[in-house]
Amino acid sequence: MEAAQLTLAIRSTLNTTRIIQQYMQHRNLAKRYRARRRRQRGHVSDQDMDTDFSESMGPANACIMVLMGQVHAVERRFWARETSTDWWDRIVLQVWDDSQWLRNFRMRKGTFMELCDLLSPALKRMNTKMRAALTVEKRVAIALRKLAMPDSYRSVGNQFGVGKSTVGAAVMQVAHTIKDLLISRVVTLGNVQIIVDGFAAMGFPNCGGAIDGTHIPILAPEHQAAEYINRKGYFSIVLQALVDHKGHFTNINVGWPGKVHDARIFRNSGLFQKLQEGTLFPDQKITVGDVEMPICILGDPAYPLMPWLMKPYTDSLDSSQELFNYRLSKCRMVVECAFGRLKARWCSLLTRLDLSETNIPTVITACCVLHNLCESKGETFMAGWEVEANHLAAGYVQPDTRVVRRAQEGAVRIREALKTSFMTGQATV
Repeated sequence: MEAAQLTLAIRSTLNTTRIIQQYMQHRNLAKRYRARRRRQRGHVSDQDMDTDFSESMGPANACIMVLMGQVHAVERRFWARETSTDWWDRIVLQVWDDSQWLRNFRMRKGTFMELCDLLSPALKRMNTKMRAALTVEKRVAIALRKLAMPDSYRSVGNQFGVGKSTVGAAVMQVAHTIKDLLISRVVTLGNVQIIVDGFAAMGFPNCGGAIDGTHIPILAPEHQAAEYINRKGYFSIVLQALVDHKGHFTNINVGWPGKVHDARIFRNSGLFQKLQEGTLFPDQKITVGDVEMPICILGDPAYPLMPWLMKPYTDSLDSSQELFNYRLSKCRMVVECAFGRLKARWCSLLTRLDLSETNIPTVITACCVLHNLCESKGETFMAGWEVEANHLAAGYVQPDTRVVRRAQEGAVRIREALKTSFMTGQATV
């Protein structure tokens, strides 16, 4: 123990001893005082004695009295600080119409209540003697409000009449519950033939989805921070997603550091393994020219050219290659639009998530589930959201991805056959 610490400990001990001595002296004086009163007045009640005794004590000694059982502390029913909940209880729940719900929680009240019903088994809490539990509806509303707005935890807490730590807890509780209960039900491939028909109507045959990655800005992680710096110089985590023709997420992979290239993330994902094994889509081939083409997905130049993954031509292009690229790009735009709508609805994904690197993937996953839920329910996407999102995203430009030159021979033949068929008009559109 250092000299300064030893000195501090000795002083603390002496102060405690002095307080105890004062308490004992006051106690002895009180006894003598009560005996003198008995002699003078003949009788005194216990209540009077307690009052006289307490009045002779100072604040410090009163604390010791409580600790030694001489005075009974008043029991508190709730320890939580009382704050106003009128905004939620009397305005949001009772007054707001669907347009107000949509602006503030990104969904109408009916969809919100359906979501609460789905999450209720895992989110419902019991009241305790120490505090009243938040309702499921209020817990979900706090989380959605924080995900939808670039507000601070304190600001959201003030609106709902809770502390900022409660807001943080609600966000993670709701995000974990959405991930555990809903991702397998909401982020799923669905009817493959409907997806294939949808992309065919857009101009590309036998296509089962479009793939891309997007960077979510984060604060500097505590560990291996350099791995999270992307090519644009800010810290990020990558979301890889496959979407259908309507922009619904059908497969997601979240959590890789921003420094990692899209192709490496893809190679190490479960999606790549399923495509390579031929287990993601039905074994449904079409004949293009003189080659067979399986159901494929569409990617940008950052992905490898595979029989089941078509990507654009690069470098100098002739007219047939430009037409192929146009068809592919037109269909691949659905994934870029899906990312745009995801971030515009849940603006927290644009403002450097102030969470640990272990919690961030859970929140991003929950936002993807909520995106699919809103899209499937036909929730209105307000134009103002995109304007605000573009403003917030201006400081976090998406990094350019390096072109991957790897290609399988069979994939080259399929792409060449598609290019020719687009020029001759023989492909299904």
